[in-house]
Amino acid sequence: MSYDSWVLFASIAFIATITPGPAILLVTTHSVTFGTRCSIATMLGNVSGLFIMSLLSVMGLSAVILHSALIFFLVKMAGAFYLIYLGLKLWRHGFGLEELRSIQNEAVQPRPRITKLYANGLFVALSNPKAIAFTTALFPQFILPEQPVALQFTILIITFMSLSFACLFAYAVMAAETKNRSAHIKLPGVMSKVFGGAFVGSGVFLASASQK
Repeated sequence: MSYDSWVLFASIAFIATITPGPAILLVTTHSVTFGTRCSIATMLGNVSGLFIMSLLSVMGLSAVILHSALIFFLVKMAGAFYLIYLGLKLWRHGFGLEELRSIQNEAVQPRPRITKLYANGLFVALSNPKAIAFTTALFPQFILPEQPVALQFTILIITFMSLSFACLFAYAVMAAETKNRSAHIKLPGVMSKVFGGAFVGSGVFLASASQK
């Protein structure tokens, strides 16, 4: 792989990872709710999902999924209903900031299950049809059969996962900072409705798109 090819791949991957989508929405929600440090588990779950799909794309399996109407439909619907579930839960229960503020001066802080946050990030990544289509379309374009495939894949996936993690982390930091600044003006309730509505809207759009 040439340097120019790597730069082109990195540029495309950066645009894809920085564009807001379900993963960014999930990470920012977890960052607001539990803090940036805990949301790192969500980020790791997401990049793990990207690694799995990228590996499948190189192996050619995700192309099979992409061209199987039934399997692709089921993946899209699973992702859609999961986003709707997250949105409704957030809309009803909010971020839980009242409980967080009530114990800010105490030694014990609430600890979410890291494995659950990781699983949420993993599932959102694996059930995102855009991510499946993206990895299926992108990775094979930069893999040269006459060169060692393992080395090329390693370079591409490290680049892709690093960019994804960096973008998610940046969004998480901005979301946490926004929460801290809004804590004194009673915006958390509004924010939870906005984030919840965004999740539901994304899920409904994904479900309706799967009918076309």
